[in-house]
Formats: sequence, C-alpha cells, structure tokens
Amino acid sequence: MLIHRLYAGFLPGLCALATPSFASATATESFDQKVDRWIEPFSTGLSNFIFYKADLFGHAIPLIVLWLAVAALFFTLYMGFINIRAFAHAIRLVRGDYHNPSHRGEISHFQAVATAVSGTVGIGNIGGVAVAISIGGPGAAFWLIIAGFLSMSTKLVECTLGVKYRRHNPDGSVSGGPMYYLEAFLAQRNKPRLGKLLGGFYALALVIGCFGIGNMFQSNQAYAQFVNITGNESSFFADKGWLFGLFLAAIIGVVILGGIRSIARVAGKVVPFMAVLYVVSALVIIGLSAEHIPTAFGMMFQGAFTSEGATGGMIGAMIVGFQRALFSNEAGIGSASIAHSAVQTDQPSSEGIVSLLEPFIDTVVICTLTSLVIITTAYPYGLMDSGLEGIALTSAAFEHHISWSPYLLAIAGLLFAFSTAISWSYYGLKGWTYLFGEAIYSQNIFKTIFCLFIVLGCMTNLTSVLNFSDAIVFLIAIPNILGLYLFAPEVKREVNQYLAKVKSGEIASFRNAKVLGTGAGKTA
Repeated sequence: MLIHRLYAGFLPGLCALATPSFASATATESFDQKVDRWIEPFSTGLSNFIFYKADLFGHAIPLIVLWLAVAALFFTLYMGFINIRAFAHAIRLVRGDYHNPSHRGEISHFQAVATAVSGTVGIGNIGGVAVAISIGGPGAAFWLIIAGFLSMSTKLVECTLGVKYRRHNPDGSVSGGPMYYLEAFLAQRNKPRLGKLLGGFYALALVIGCFGIGNMFQSNQAYAQFVNITGNESSFFADKGWLFGLFLAAIIGVVILGGIRSIARVAGKVVPFMAVLYVVSALVIIGLSAEHIPTAFGMMFQGAFTSEGATGGMIGAMIVGFQRALFSNEAGIGSASIAHSAVQTDQPSSEGIVSLLEPFIDTVVICTLTSLVIITTAYPYGLMDSGLEGIALTSAAFEHHISWSPYLLAIAGLLFAFSTAISWSYYGLKGWTYLFGEAIYSQNIFKTIFCLFIVLGCMTNLTSVLNFSDAIVFLIAIPNILGLYLFAPEVKREVNQYLAKVKSGEIASFRNAKVLGTGAGKTA
C-alpha cells in the first residue's frame, strides 16, 4: 500500500511533463512556478509516503506521528520516567554547577541546549499551535503537553548517543549526530560498509532538509513578518525580497562563519531574549483574560477526553496534539544531538539529561502558553469564528487586548526564524562534512550555498521544494528511531551509572565543592 501511494504520487507529475500543454505553460511561468513544477512529482510522492495516514480506530493517523509517539512512550517507560527523575539535575547542569572547561568539546551545557532550542522554537510554536487548536479543539492542547513531556525521554537517548559516539577532529572541533552513532552500531557488528551507507543516507537527507525547512522557509517567514510590521504593500521592502535576503544572509553568514562556538554564543543570547519576550508577552495577554483561565483549563481537560469541540472527537484531538508537539520539538529526528555533541564533557549521559529541557521549553512551556492565549481570548471573544487561521489567529488574540502587541509577536517571529536558521546551518554543515570531509574549503562552500539559499527563500515561494525538504527530514526519523531502540539498553545503563555517581558524590559539582571548601572532584 505504501509503495502504491508513493507511485501514485509520482505518476501524475511525470505524466504532466509529457503532455502537450507542457511547452506552452513554460513560456508564461515564473521561476518559482517552473521549479515547483519540476519538484512537485517528487515532493508529492515523498510526502504521500512519509505522511501516509493509516485507518486506525476509525481515524486517519499519520504513521510517522505514530512512529514518533510510540518511541516517546517506550523510552519514557523504559528509562523509568527519566524526564521526571533527572529534571532537577538537568537544571543544575545547565546552570554550570558541573561544567569543566578543560573537558574536550567546544561549548558549555547551557550553550548546547540554547543552540538546540533555537533550532526547534519557530513559527510553528505561534502559528502551528493555533492550527492544531482550530482542528482538534482545546483538547489538542492537553495532548500537546503530554506529547512534549514524553518527547523529553526520546531526546535524552539520542543526545546521549550523540556525545558518546562523536568524533574529535585534529583542529579541536567536534562532529557528532545520528550519522556517527548509526555507523558505529553497525561497525561494531562487522558491517562497516552498511553503517557508512546508513550514515551517509542520514547526512544527505539532513543537508537537503536544512536548505528547506531550516533555511528557505525561515528566511521567507522572516521576510513576510518584516514586511508586515513595516507597512505591508507600502513597505520599501515589499517588492525587494532579494535586498532583505542579502541583509539577512550577511548577518547569518557572519554568525555561521565562526562555527559552533559563534553560533552557540549568539544562540546563548538570542534564545533567552526571544523566550523571555514571548513568554512575558503571552503571560500578559493571558493575565488580561484571567477570568477565563479556569474555564480554559476545563475546556482543555474535557476536550481531551470527550468528542466535543474537535474534528474526530477525543482520538482526533489526541492525534492533532501529538502531531503538533512532535513536529515542533523534533524529538526522534536526531538533529538536536548534533548540537549537543559539541558540549564540553566527559560524561555523555550528562548532556542527555540536559537535553530533557529542550522539549520542555519548546513544547510544554512555549506551545502551552500559545494555547492558553488562544483559548482564553479567541474562544470567549468570538475570534474562532472570524475565519482567521494560524499565526493570524494568534496575532488577533494578542491584538484584542493590546493593539500594538502584534509588533512584539512579529519581532519574536523574526527572532525565531533567525535562530532556527543558524542552528540548522550547523546541522547541515555536519551532514556535509560527514559526506565530503572536514576541510575548511569544503565547509566554506557549504556555508556560501546556505547563505545563497537564504536570499532565494526571500525571493521565491517554492512550496514543493519546502514540502520535499519537510518530508525528507521526517524520513530520517525512521532509521534514527530504529537506532535508538537498538542502543536503548546501553543508554539506560550509562544514565543509571552516571546518576549513581552523582548521588554518591563521585561526580561532584563545583558549587557544592565551593560551599564545603573542598576540591571540585570529578565533574560532568
């Protein structure tokens, strides 16, 4: 059935290329339309394959969502609810209590999680949540929170492996991620060629994906936001996407040329600022609808377990909530482990524990706040019936209370797009170096191409290209999750041993050592 769907997706597009209207159409098509037409058969086929919906319990469930959700539930149970047990320790690690700059690596625990968060927090946290609630009702927000909570465990497993199987390059830089631990697993079982092939497949898909959802989509959204806050059609930049793209490419280029240290420094400043900006703004809006907060929580809980207010009832709300959460925090795709691999530590499990905070920030905090903004404002004041969708609905909820608040939302959106682009540049770079080597000239070639695609993203609306890159990014979740299952016993053993050493004092924090007036001892 899957092959049939894939074939059915490719066939119409291929037939279209052979029709007599093809030649006449090309004469009047724009550049965007020509590229979209060529990519569309592949985009449709791959999307139909990756996001194939199976009929389960009378509902159409995307199998990729089920694949990610089952993994999140499995790792949460298998690791003994590590997302709860190690949460406090994760905060201490990020705070720097166990950081030792003499350990091999390039960035601190805080910089690693800031870089990874910058790659996941994006427009979907604002607009995607609104779409989810519009389709699945307030109950979707409840399941979104549950999915975010479960995803923390998946993230821990992949980021622990990212650090453990990373490679230290002669210049002191680090390369890690799924392509390295997938290769290592097969190499340990005397199948090095198959391991290299699987790692290469992951790396290639990552490079293609980074040019789409991690680049062109982000620059396109940043440009749209900028034009919107500067006057729409009357804006100087309204018909100068190329100029805005050049400015954006120049700024991003300066950041990414410095490598992960530069990216981490910028992310370490931008992520807290944009998070505080959005969180405070959302809390103010929620506070102005304080009388509706109890009702909002009631709607979320009731909608999660009843058939009211959702397309598809309870199961529909659950599917939509899980889909939004898993697509937002990207747990199971493995991309974040690339950033976490650069951390300064000799304890892989310590960074896995740090990564627990990533889905918590992205999904449990930011997506939940967006949900509450919509439920406490859009529902009571009739905005749900206004015909607005996505980010426009969220913006209208903000504007209902404070007329100029959409400007803050637009600024947050710009920062989300910028931070996502710089993080995905690093993910794509590590996929590139896995394929073509670590030579500086090779890295500079990739960075140049990445910046050119930023400009292209502001100039065009390549829907099929973006859909193709989106699908291929989720395609790599299939081998990555398989690898996580196979590595699960090893990760569980490592995490438990690490936590036992922390509990016994064998791994001591600098903060405790300072208070007790003793040496720092072994650190994470």
